[in-house]
Amino acid sequence: MVRIQEAIVVEGRYDKNTLSQIVDAPIFETAGFGIFNNKEQMALLRRVAQNRGLIVFTDSDGAGFVIRNRIKSAIDPEFLKHAYIPDIPGKERRKSAPGKEGKLGVEGMTPEIILESLRRAGATFEENPDRMTGGITKQDMAVLGLSGGANSSALRAQLIKKLDFPAHMSANALLQALNLLYTLEELTGMVKSLEQKNG
Repeated sequence: MVRIQEAIVVEGRYDKNTLSQIVDAPIFETAGFGIFNNKEQMALLRRVAQNRGLIVFTDSDGAGFVIRNRIKSAIDPEFLKHAYIPDIPGKERRKSAPGKEGKLGVEGMTPEIILESLRRAGATFEENPDRMTGGITKQDMAVLGLSGGANSSALRAQLIKKLDFPAHMSANALLQALNLLYTLEELTGMVKSLEQKNG
Protein backbone atom coordinates (compact mmCIF):
# COMPACT_ATOMS: atom_id res chain seq x y z
CA MET A 1 0.00 0.00 0.00
CA VAL A 2 1.33 3.42 -0.99
CA ARG A 3 0.51 6.54 1.02
CA ILE A 4 -0.38 9.71 -0.91
CA GLN A 5 -0.61 13.15 0.63
CA GLU A 6 -3.43 14.49 -1.54
CA ALA A 7 -7.06 13.39 -1.30
CA ILE A 8 -8.52 11.69 -4.38
CA VAL A 9 -11.98 12.08 -5.88
CA VAL A 10 -13.47 9.30 -8.02
CA GLU A 11 -16.86 8.74 -9.62
CA GLY A 12 -18.30 5.89 -7.57
CA ARG A 13 -17.94 3.27 -4.88
CA TYR A 14 -16.35 0.61 -7.11
CA ASP A 15 -13.63 3.07 -8.12
CA LYS A 16 -13.14 3.96 -4.45
CA ASN A 17 -12.91 0.28 -3.52
CA THR A 18 -10.25 -0.37 -6.18
CA LEU A 19 -8.13 2.61 -5.14
CA SER A 20 -8.45 1.90 -1.42
CA GLN A 21 -6.73 -1.46 -1.99
CA ILE A 22 -3.75 0.27 -3.64
CA VAL A 23 -3.28 3.65 -1.99
CA ASP A 24 -3.60 5.02 1.53
CA ALA A 25 -5.29 8.37 0.95
CA PRO A 26 -8.66 9.97 1.66
CA ILE A 27 -10.95 9.00 -1.23
CA PHE A 28 -14.22 10.80 -2.00
CA GLU A 29 -16.97 9.86 -4.46
CA THR A 30 -18.94 12.17 -6.74
CA ALA A 31 -21.83 9.67 -6.96
CA GLY A 32 -21.49 10.03 -10.72
CA PHE A 33 -23.42 13.09 -11.87
CA GLY A 34 -24.72 13.49 -8.30
CA ILE A 35 -21.96 16.05 -7.74
CA PHE A 36 -23.89 18.48 -9.95
CA ASN A 37 -26.70 18.74 -7.38
CA ASN A 38 -24.77 18.30 -4.14
CA LYS A 39 -23.50 21.72 -3.06
CA GLU A 40 -22.35 20.43 0.34
CA GLN A 41 -20.21 17.69 -1.26
CA MET A 42 -18.63 20.21 -3.65
CA ALA A 43 -17.97 22.60 -0.75
CA LEU A 44 -16.29 19.77 1.17
CA LEU A 45 -14.13 18.87 -1.84
CA ARG A 46 -13.16 22.53 -2.19
CA ARG A 47 -12.09 22.75 1.47
CA VAL A 48 -10.16 19.47 1.27
CA ALA A 49 -8.43 20.65 -1.93
CA GLN A 50 -7.33 23.90 -0.29
CA ASN A 51 -6.15 22.08 2.83
CA ARG A 52 -4.42 19.04 1.33
CA GLY A 53 -4.66 19.08 -2.48
CA LEU A 54 -7.09 17.01 -4.56
CA ILE A 55 -6.45 14.55 -7.38
CA VAL A 56 -9.34 14.17 -9.82
CA PHE A 57 -9.37 10.54 -11.02
CA THR A 58 -12.38 9.91 -13.26
CA ASP A 59 -12.95 7.43 -16.08
CA SER A 60 -11.67 8.23 -19.56
CA ASP A 61 -15.13 8.17 -21.15
CA GLY A 62 -17.33 11.17 -21.96
CA ALA A 63 -19.15 11.04 -18.62
CA GLY A 64 -15.83 11.02 -16.75
CA PHE A 65 -14.73 14.16 -18.56
CA VAL A 66 -18.04 15.93 -17.86
CA ILE A 67 -17.61 15.20 -14.12
CA ARG A 68 -13.92 16.23 -14.25
CA ASN A 69 -14.83 19.53 -15.94
CA ARG A 70 -17.50 20.24 -13.32
CA ILE A 71 -14.91 19.86 -10.56
CA LYS A 72 -12.40 21.96 -12.52
CA SER A 73 -14.94 24.76 -12.83
CA ALA A 74 -15.76 24.74 -9.10
CA ILE A 75 -12.31 24.42 -7.50
CA ASP A 76 -9.26 26.64 -7.91
CA PRO A 77 -6.88 24.82 -10.30
CA GLU A 78 -3.98 25.67 -7.97
CA PHE A 79 -5.26 22.94 -5.63
CA LEU A 80 -6.10 20.30 -8.27
CA LYS A 81 -4.11 17.57 -9.99
CA HIS A 82 -5.54 15.37 -12.73
CA ALA A 83 -4.92 11.63 -13.08
CA TYR A 84 -5.89 10.04 -16.38
CA ILE A 85 -6.24 6.36 -17.20
CA PRO A 86 -5.49 5.04 -20.69
CA ASP A 87 -8.24 4.05 -23.10
CA ILE A 88 -8.40 0.28 -22.73
CA PRO A 89 -11.27 -1.58 -24.39
CA GLY A 90 -13.17 -4.01 -22.19
CA LYS A 91 -15.63 -4.39 -19.35
CA GLU A 92 -15.31 -4.67 -15.58
CA ARG A 93 -15.77 -8.15 -14.08
CA ARG A 94 -18.93 -7.17 -12.18
CA LYS A 95 -20.67 -5.99 -15.38
CA SER A 96 -22.48 -8.19 -17.88
CA ALA A 97 -21.70 -5.84 -20.79
CA PRO A 98 -19.17 -3.08 -21.51
CA GLY A 99 -20.11 0.55 -20.86
CA LYS A 100 -21.47 2.84 -23.58
CA GLU A 101 -18.02 3.60 -25.01
CA GLY A 102 -16.64 0.09 -24.42
CA LYS A 103 -13.73 1.27 -22.23
CA LEU A 104 -12.55 0.08 -18.84
CA GLY A 105 -13.05 2.58 -16.04
CA VAL A 106 -10.87 3.30 -13.01
CA GLU A 107 -12.22 0.20 -11.26
CA GLY A 108 -10.97 -2.02 -14.12
CA MET A 109 -7.36 -0.77 -14.05
CA THR A 110 -4.42 -2.75 -12.65
CA PRO A 111 -2.56 -1.44 -9.61
CA GLU A 112 0.44 -0.67 -11.85
CA ILE A 113 -1.64 1.50 -14.20
CA ILE A 114 -3.29 3.31 -11.29
CA LEU A 115 0.05 4.09 -9.60
CA GLU A 116 1.58 5.25 -12.88
CA SER A 117 -1.44 7.50 -13.55
CA LEU A 118 -1.05 9.02 -10.07
CA ARG A 119 2.71 9.54 -10.59
CA ARG A 120 2.09 11.31 -13.92
CA ALA A 121 -0.52 13.50 -12.21
CA GLY A 122 2.14 14.68 -9.75
CA ALA A 123 0.78 12.89 -6.67
CA THR A 124 2.95 13.35 -3.57
CA PHE A 125 4.04 9.88 -2.47
CA GLU A 126 4.93 9.99 1.22
CA GLU A 127 8.38 8.71 2.13
CA ASN A 128 7.46 7.63 5.66
CA PRO A 129 4.30 5.51 5.43
CA ASP A 130 4.40 4.72 9.15
CA ARG A 131 3.96 8.37 10.13
CA MET A 132 0.61 8.97 11.81
CA THR A 133 -1.83 11.18 9.93
CA GLY A 134 -4.73 13.00 11.48
CA GLY A 135 -5.11 13.36 15.19
CA ILE A 136 -8.75 12.41 15.72
CA THR A 137 -9.63 8.76 16.43
CA LYS A 138 -12.87 6.81 16.74
CA GLN A 139 -12.22 6.77 20.48
CA ASP A 140 -12.04 10.59 20.47
CA MET A 141 -15.39 10.65 18.69
CA ALA A 142 -16.89 8.45 21.42
CA VAL A 143 -15.38 10.52 24.24
CA LEU A 144 -16.78 13.70 22.67
CA GLY A 145 -20.24 12.11 22.41
CA LEU A 146 -20.21 11.91 18.59
CA SER A 147 -20.56 8.11 18.51
CA GLY A 148 -21.78 5.30 20.72
CA GLY A 149 -24.01 7.42 22.96
CA ALA A 150 -27.75 7.99 23.30
CA ASN A 151 -27.63 11.42 21.64
CA SER A 152 -24.62 10.80 19.36
CA SER A 153 -26.48 10.92 16.07
CA ALA A 154 -28.20 14.21 16.98
CA LEU A 155 -24.91 15.79 18.07
CA ARG A 156 -23.20 14.48 14.93
CA ALA A 157 -25.99 15.95 12.78
CA GLN A 158 -25.55 19.35 14.50
CA LEU A 159 -21.80 19.26 13.90
CA ILE A 160 -22.27 18.28 10.24
CA LYS A 161 -24.70 21.18 9.79
CA LYS A 162 -22.35 23.63 11.56
CA LEU A 163 -19.47 22.60 9.28
CA ASP A 164 -21.60 22.61 6.08
CA PHE A 165 -20.72 18.97 5.40
CA PRO A 166 -23.06 16.71 3.37
CA ALA A 167 -26.07 15.89 5.57
CA HIS A 168 -26.03 12.11 5.05
CA MET A 169 -22.36 11.66 5.90
CA SER A 170 -21.58 8.45 7.82
CA ALA A 171 -19.61 8.55 11.09
CA ASN A 172 -16.54 7.15 9.27
CA ALA A 173 -16.79 9.73 6.47
CA LEU A 174 -17.15 12.47 9.09
CA LEU A 175 -14.04 11.20 10.90
CA GLN A 176 -12.08 11.26 7.64
CA ALA A 177 -13.18 14.82 6.81
CA LEU A 178 -12.48 16.06 10.33
CA ASN A 179 -8.95 14.64 10.19
CA LEU A 180 -8.33 16.43 6.91
CA LEU A 181 -9.55 19.81 8.12
CA TYR A 182 -9.35 20.10 11.93
CA THR A 183 -7.23 19.24 14.95
CA LEU A 184 -8.58 17.38 17.97
CA GLU A 185 -8.45 20.64 19.95
CA GLU A 186 -10.53 22.47 17.33
CA LEU A 187 -13.07 19.64 17.24
CA THR A 188 -13.30 19.57 21.05
CA GLY A 189 -14.01 23.31 21.07
CA MET A 190 -16.73 22.98 18.44
CA VAL A 191 -18.44 20.12 20.29
CA LYS A 192 -18.34 22.03 23.60
CA SER A 193 -19.86 25.06 21.90
CA LEU A 194 -22.68 22.89 20.50
CA GLU A 195 -23.31 21.34 23.91
CA GLN A 196 -23.48 24.78 25.56
CA LYS A 197 -25.92 25.91 22.88
CA ASN A 198 -28.06 22.83 23.59
CA GLY A 199 -28.05 23.65 27.32
